Amino acid sequence: MARITVTGMEKIAVLGLGHMGAPIARRLAAHGFPVTGWSRTPRRIDGVTVVPDAAAAARDAGIVITMLTDGPTVIEVVRAAQFKATATLVDMSTIGPDAVRDLAAVLPGGVDLVDAPVAGSTGAAEGGTLRIFAGGTDAALDRVAPVLAALGEVRRCGPSGRGAAMKVVLNTALVTALASLAEVLQVADAVGVPREEALEALRGGPLGIAVERVLTARSAHFAVRLAAKDLALSVGDRDLPVAVAAGRHLAAADPEADLTTIVLKGLPCSS
Repeated sequence: MARITVTGMEKIAVLGLGHMGAPIARRLAAHGFPVTGWSRTPRRIDGVTVVPDAAAAARDAGIVITMLTDGPTVIEVVRAAQFKATATLVDMSTIGPDAVRDLAAVLPGGVDLVDAPVAGSTGAAEGGTLRIFAGGTDAALDRVAPVLAALGEVRRCGPSGRGAAMKVVLNTALVTALASLAEVLQVADAVGVPREEALEALRGGPLGIAVERVLTARSAHFAVRLAAKDLALSVGDRDLPVAVAAGRHLAAADPEADLTTIVLKGLPCSS
């Protein structure tokens, strides 16, 4: 693996070594960063010093990365961590802008916050090709830039919370596109067009993103339960009938299956 030359060699803590956190920690360690990790489910990761609690992981880190399930979990773990006075927290979870504001409110004084959720699955994390949507002050974004550059392409979205907001937009687009594709394939079934032919024809059209996700389902995994959690961030009390309909697709699916199951099984979206 090609190594990135890093100035300063910040000590990094990764809190949450699950589906995405583990390859992120491994990637950073392989690029020469000193990485300490913590997870509720202990695991061994090459090049990463795994410790038994979040406080110990964060104590000496200049940059602390969280990659956890949802906003309440991130806040719970951050409350338990012990930050250096000059540390920067980089939350890479998908928690939405409201939770980012709540997170900022519980951080110790002097600790900067960057919200930097990602698009891409484990393969992209391992290969350093994640798409990262970052929000924060220019100074905080500059500080974490070498770390994020090791993980993928960074888009600076604006002030704190804007990266989280952009991720909500992207995930809403993906889930609703897949739900639409599921219904389009039901139409294909009804009029006698084989699904494989329909997918190929749709590949270059407005549902192309959904078709590509279906065709790469074996190399990516986005659990239905997590997609439902993310979709709820966009719906709230808004009048979004398409997103609500997509939510019904998700509710009818296996919560641990990949998101594309709503297409592959052709689940109906009843009203």
